[in-house]
Amino acid sequence: MDEDLGLRYVREPQTKEFLLSGQGQMHVEMAVARLKKRYGVEVLLHPPKVPYRETIKGRADVQGKHKKQSGGRGQYGDCWVRFSPLPRGSGYKFVDSIVGGVIPNRYIPAVDRGIQESAVRGVVAGYPMVDFQAECYDGSYHDVDSNEMSFKMAGILAFRNIAPKCRPVLLEPLVEVTVWTPGEILGDVMGDLSSRRGQILGTDTEGRLTRIKAIVPEAELYKYATTLHSITHGRGTFHLEHHGYAEAPPEVSAKVAADNKRDGKENGDE
Repeated sequence: MDEDLGLRYVREPQTKEFLLSGQGQMHVEMAVARLKKRYGVEVLLHPPKVPYRETIKGRADVQGKHKKQSGGRGQYGDCWVRFSPLPRGSGYKFVDSIVGGVIPNRYIPAVDRGIQESAVRGVVAGYPMVDFQAECYDGSYHDVDSNEMSFKMAGILAFRNIAPKCRPVLLEPLVEVTVWTPGEILGDVMGDLSSRRGQILGTDTEGRLTRIKAIVPEAELYKYATTLHSITHGRGTFHLEHHGYAEAPPEVSAKVAADNKRDGKENGDE
């Protein structure tokens, strides 16, 4: 990077990957080749992971009950949680609606922690779940066997039970793409964007070039620079900007879930 200011190397906090980017696929591959030739450093390149999210579309009351008896002191935690969707971008909200001391105040934060820890791996494809509210409104406890860990486990179990009741869905990141291209190949560029599940927002003329704006799923833009270079014979340029998240089509959700399950098995995850 000291000798090539066009390279960028960062660790992506959401996917925990190291990302190497440049002016195009060839630029990146040449940098990797220099690393091997000069310093004997082998670098394995693979497509970057897409930072999917998950959320729920339905509202449901779910019980999480953890009960364990092993001869001595047991474990007991029982909570009822009402899960409901929130507007896109709201994140996560926990509501304490316990009355009458059915769950002691000191155990309620443990339910919250259990739900939050579970939400890091959603129920559709293992991606973080966002934009939902968890309202703890009922439950029970045992004078001897209840403790914070038991109610944390109850929160975890409550979250795991939402899958058949709250209609969980996969959210895919969207990117606003601005492309500048010669007018005579406008149709080819727009056709390519449409084939990537892109939504064309409009076009206008800027000097000798035509500007296209579109919203495209991030997963469909891998190696887009190479494709645009080929379509426009090197005369097209583009700019990307994060646009937000939207519900992924069922076929995309199924493929992502299957890929995630396969990768988990290859990595030894249960």
